[in-house]
Amino acid sequence: MCTLTLAWQVFPDDPVVVAANRDERRDRPSESPQRTEADPVVVAPRDTRAGGTWIGYNEAGLFVGITNRWVDGLDAERSRGLLVADALREPDALSAARLVERSVDAHEYDGFNLVVADENAAFLFEWGGQFRVNQLEPGVHVVVNTGAALGGGGAVTDTFVVPDDPERADRATEQAENARAVRTALTPEPGEDVTAWLDRAGTVLADHEYGVCIHENGYGTRSSSLIRLSADGETAYRFAPGPPCETAYQWVAESQV
Repeated sequence: MCTLTLAWQVFPDDPVVVAANRDERRDRPSESPQRTEADPVVVAPRDTRAGGTWIGYNEAGLFVGITNRWVDGLDAERSRGLLVADALREPDALSAARLVERSVDAHEYDGFNLVVADENAAFLFEWGGQFRVNQLEPGVHVVVNTGAALGGGGAVTDTFVVPDDPERADRATEQAENARAVRTALTPEPGEDVTAWLDRAGTVLADHEYGVCIHENGYGTRSSSLIRLSADGETAYRFAPGPPCETAYQWVAESQV
């Protein structure tokens, strides 16, 4: 699975803050974060097999990230990572949301959960044969393969879907429990600033007790991202090019962003 945690409008000066693990086959090649576009400037890692990405942001302060969604029977014609790359060319979250809706109408994709967010709006798109749009409230939201543990607005909401397959049902239930635990753990503590929260988020993403750092035969957590997009246009990106339990986060150099 992948895990994408979005703290949206939680920190006054930093409206978009993200902590995410990417899980993938170990033999799937990728490149570390760098500038991938010039107009607008886009910073993202790259999946060198399909050419898209799973996470990134642009100079306008737009964030886009995706997880797979467990769905059978879809006949995909286009990589989900290309949809992320397309959305990152948009000037704001509303424009990116419209692009996602048009693209799902025009192309066949495998199942996904996709987040777009900037300082003014945030959306979660769930595609699994049926299309669902969730406009997010300010708060901490945790997205995994089977859905999301959404926070904000003084309430919490779950969007998890448990497959009929008994083996996948057990794993889906476990994923939902893990996502809820991460949401609870990453509720900001009194007086906690964004730097302290991101440090703590990196620790949670690396802690096997939360079940979001994966080690399986031929598959597992391949990288981890900590991203901060500030209201004044400042950005900060720390990237671990391996499982965060054993790989240190490194600052993405200013020359790359």
